[in-house]
This record gives sequence, C-alpha cells and structure tokens, in this order.
Amino acid sequence: MNVEIFPDRETLGAHAGAKGAELIKEVIREKGEANIILATGQSQFETLETLIADKEIDWSKVRMFHLDEYIGMPITHKASFRKYLNERFVDKVGALKEVVLINGEGDAQEECNRLGDIIRNYPIDVAFVGIGENGHLAFNDPPADFDVEDPYLVVDLDAICRQQQMGEGWFNSIDEVPLQAISMSIKQIMKSKKIICAVPDERKALAVKNCLTKEVSNLHPASILQNHPACYCYLDKGSASLL
Repeated sequence: MNVEIFPDRETLGAHAGAKGAELIKEVIREKGEANIILATGQSQFETLETLIADKEIDWSKVRMFHLDEYIGMPITHKASFRKYLNERFVDKVGALKEVVLINGEGDAQEECNRLGDIIRNYPIDVAFVGIGENGHLAFNDPPADFDVEDPYLVVDLDAICRQQQMGEGWFNSIDEVPLQAISMSIKQIMKSKKIICAVPDERKALAVKNCLTKEVSNLHPASILQNHPACYCYLDKGSASLL
C-alpha cells in the first residue's frame, strides 16, 4: 500500500481528492470514460469537495456507483447514502454519464441482483473508500466474507458499526440505526484498478493499526487492501497515531 500521513483531515482530503481526480482524468484520456465508486460518511467530506472543485474533470464521461445503503431507509432520511451522494456530489457536478445508486427500500435481494448485473459490465477504474471504526470496508463488518463472488450482498451490521453511525450524528439513538444494509462485496471492491482510501480522525486509529500492520484477516476487513496492487491510503495525525 502507498500510505501518506498528513497533519489534519483537510490536508488529507485535499491530497486524496487530488490523486483521485488525477486518476479519473487519466482514465478518461485513455478510454474516453471512467467508472468510479464513491464512499460516504464524514470521512469523505473533504475528498469529495476536492473532486468537485476540479473543473478539468468531464463528469459527463463518468459512471458512478456507490458502496452501500441501509435496508428500509427512505431517501428523505438524513442518514440515507443516496441522499448524501445526490446532495454532496451528483447535484454539484452536473450530468454524469450514469449514476447507479442502491435502493434499499424494496426487495433487497432483487436490488443486489440488479446492481450486480450492471456493475459486471463496467470494470471499476477508481474506487474511493474508507475504513470503519471496526475495520469494515463498505458495510462488510467483521468477520467479513472475503470469498463471496456476488458484487452486492445483504449484510448484518454489528454493534460497533451501528454505534459509529449514531456517533457521527446520522441518527438520534442506536435503536434508529438499521440492522441490515446492502453492501458492495469485498471481492468486488478489490476488482477496482485503483483504490483511494481516505481515513481521518483519531477514532479510527485502532482500526487503522489493525488493518495496516496486522496480517490480512477477515476480522479486520480493510486489511485486505494490503493485497491490492494500487491502493493509496491517506491518513491524518489522529488516524495514524497508533502506527
């Protein structure tokens, strides 16, 4: 992994976003279009802002997928990742080539099948991801399934994951946090040609230590990124404090 440490989350996000923008523009020059994955959550604010600020990216040539969404979550809820991406990205960059969002309000398995049929046709060029407080990658909580081939899965959310979502302010109580979500699988994420992993904040320090310094294990799901040939990991002083 290519690991860089910065003094604060703003600088981290500026560098992660700039690298991502560089990779997207490079793919568009080579292929005429780019397929990307966007993560959500507080950790991605600055990275997305930097991407949006790059006026050289032709977003009409970019197809966007996203990582995960709660099951049963209406798009109007403040915790909806569809709402997050629409408001913080899609509405700000103009018309993309295609926007593939996860709808968790209907039959979850049918939605997984629908998404899988789409993404199989569009190999991912650049994936933007984070690492959860429990080491999860997307919503693949420990012990994560490293072997399942399906691009999208129905997953159970563990207590640490649900606590993180409440702690970030998306929910008023732990009882409001859904128990399940639709998540992109580990194998599908690892098929991405390039990965930008942005992980700010001291609350992620233990997860970062476990995922970056210990042996690859499904008990630390994001540790699988150690095996990716082109993963760029961006940390700040807080998230790197235990390294």
